[in-house]
Parts: sequence; C-alpha cells; structure tokens
Amino acid sequence: MRVLALGGAGAMGRVAARVAARLPGVHELVIADRDPGAARRTAAALDGGPVPVRARQVDVTDGVQLHAALAKADAVLNTVGPYYRFGLGVLRAAIRTGTHYLDICDDWEPTVAMLELDDAARAAGVRAVIGMGASPGVSNLLAARAAARLDTLTDLYTAWPVDAGAEPDDTSLLGPDGAPLAAAVHWMQQISGTVAVVDGGRIVRRPPLRPVALDLPGGHRGTAYTVGHPEPVTLHRSLRPGGTAANLMVVTTRTAAYLDVLRDDLDAGRLGNETAAVDLDRPTLRRTLRAAARAARFPGPGSLPGFFAAATGSRDGRPVTVLARLTGAEALLGDMAESTGVPAALGLAQLLDGGVRAPGVHPPEAAIDAGRFFADLARHWPGVGVVVEERSGGVIRRRAQEA
Repeated sequence: MRVLALGGAGAMGRVAARVAARLPGVHELVIADRDPGAARRTAAALDGGPVPVRARQVDVTDGVQLHAALAKADAVLNTVGPYYRFGLGVLRAAIRTGTHYLDICDDWEPTVAMLELDDAARAAGVRAVIGMGASPGVSNLLAARAAARLDTLTDLYTAWPVDAGAEPDDTSLLGPDGAPLAAAVHWMQQISGTVAVVDGGRIVRRPPLRPVALDLPGGHRGTAYTVGHPEPVTLHRSLRPGGTAANLMVVTTRTAAYLDVLRDDLDAGRLGNETAAVDLDRPTLRRTLRAAARAARFPGPGSLPGFFAAATGSRDGRPVTVLARLTGAEALLGDMAESTGVPAALGLAQLLDGGVRAPGVHPPEAAIDAGRFFADLARHWPGVGVVVEERSGGVIRRRAQEA
C-alpha cells in the first residue's frame, strides 16, 4: 500500500515513519509535513531502504492540499498534533477520500467526536484506528489484558510515567525553534478545566489532578493523579467498567504540585496552553515557590510501576485485582518519540495487512490484536514484555510473564 506519513517529519512521526518503511504491507512511503525542508530531510534519511520514500508539503489546515495528498494514498498515519485542533478534520478528510487511517490522538475531546464518525467510515469502507501510541494505545491493550481475567469489571485505571521511574532521555518540552511541542500543549489542555472520567459506570466531567491511591498486586502501592486522556472514553464503550475508570500520571510530589499551580493559572486565564508549556519547561521562581508551599498536599508515587493498567472486579464470585504492566521497558519509556512512534507503526502493520478488518472508527482495544502486538513489540525491543499479576483475598494467585 501507499502510505502517507502525515506529520512524518515531527519527532514522533519520524520514528513511526522509520519503522513503517520496513513493514511488509508498505510499497511506498510519503513523508508529508508543512515544512517541506524537514520532509525532504526525513525522506532522505530513509532513502535506500526497502521501499521508495519521497517528501511532500502538506499543511493540514489547507483543505485542498490535504485532500489531494490523501486521495493518492491507501492509508494515512497521522501524527499531527495537538489533536484537539487537528484530529477531527484529518479523519473527516480521510473518510471523504476513502483512505484508511491510524493516529496517535491523545486528547479525549476529539476522541468523542471522532468515534461519532463511525457510521460515515463504515459507509465509505474506511478502517480507522484512533489513539494507537503509548498512552493511549499500549495502555488500552494492557487494560484489555487485565479486564479479560475478570467476570465482572468494576474499576479500571491506565497509567503512564512523567518523572517517576525511568528518566527521560530528553526532558525539553520545546522544539528547536523554541516553540512548545504539540505533546506539551496537549498536556496543558488536559490538566486544566474538566476532563472525562468514568464514575458509577457513566462518563462524567471532573477536574484533573485528583489523587488516586492504589494498592496493587506485587506490593505496588502509591498515589497517581488523573489527567484528561482518551482511555476512559473508549474503555467505557468497549469494556464497560461499572465503577470508576480514569487515566493517571505517575508523577513525583514536586511535579504534581507544579502542575497544580499551572492548572490554577490556566483555569484563571492567566496562562494559555502554549505559555503554560513554556513555563513548565522553564519554571519561574514565583510558581516554583507557590508549588513548594502546596507540595505536602500531594502524596508520592511510592512503588507504583511506571506504565500499567489495573482492573478490579470479580471472578467466580470472588473479588480480584489485576495488574498488567510492561517490563524491560525503561529505555522505551524514557523516550517519548520512540514509545509513541513504534506502537503506531506496529498498529499500522495490522491495519495494512487486514488484521483490522471491520470498517469504522475503532479504539485500539476494539481493533488491534493484543497478542500479536505485544509479540511484535518484543521483537522490536528484545526484553520488553507484559507481566500480569492477580490478587484475590490478599494473596497473589497468579503471575504470568507474557510476550
């Protein structure tokens, strides 16, 4: 297939394109970016591989340009963020041109709107997978693994590390031009206002940065904090937790307090998402002092794993807690581009070869074969695997090492 890597010259897009260029189902790869020079450099770096790679200038805000590029592609890998600005428009365009679609959408608001395009995608014969990165993406598949061990599902949490556990290789939230990265702008959007969570089996809106104390199998205990993300929205539809579901950040006390200060200023209109992202990269003395004064309100992560899904419910009439977590992934979780771009490309492999069969708009857990995905991930990163631990009646009943 001819694949359009939209945003393919960005940090995550470059990683996804690098892996996609070696997928058996890709016969030509087009690196599309609003910066034509960056697109050419990325294409040149992939030149000499197994498939032809070329560059194309595409600005997703230019409808004519976007439609022309999509019309010549069989599938699009969309890594253009933030998705609360650009995600819905690109998916709509892909449906109009009959182009299969996969993205790494990490904003819950467009996720709701994109899922509403399911009928239009099915009518057009378009197969679309949204949110296939690390979180969402890998997190959804871990959640499905955990929930599959229960007869009834009550609570379901997905979690990703910020600065607890693996140290990022590059902690800068700014690009070479000094502008905040799309991922940082997204993050500020999702720690402010209200976000979608599941409460009592229903989607509701709650303020973010709410503490969630967890006591998980294997002695993993600590507190993590809610953040806006697509997982509660899609897992509510696919797995139907009857209690609570939320996406969590595993974050140090100091950072949680600073995010809380930024949240206050965002909600008060003293900061916008872009200026808040810059401030987080370069903390001001005034906000640092404000954060220090409130740090005692924020319990720390304790011994929580860095990246996991946790489910509670029952099996055979008995209460069970299940933890599904990645192992051997310290280097992976320290590089946001790798941890997001590689899963996107591995998800694209299933879209291209028919592993994702049904037309429509699907979250990862409803479309991606988790067993195949984690086996592919382990082949890409030897040593990376999934451990599933259970506790029933205070006893660890099973510990399974999986691919």
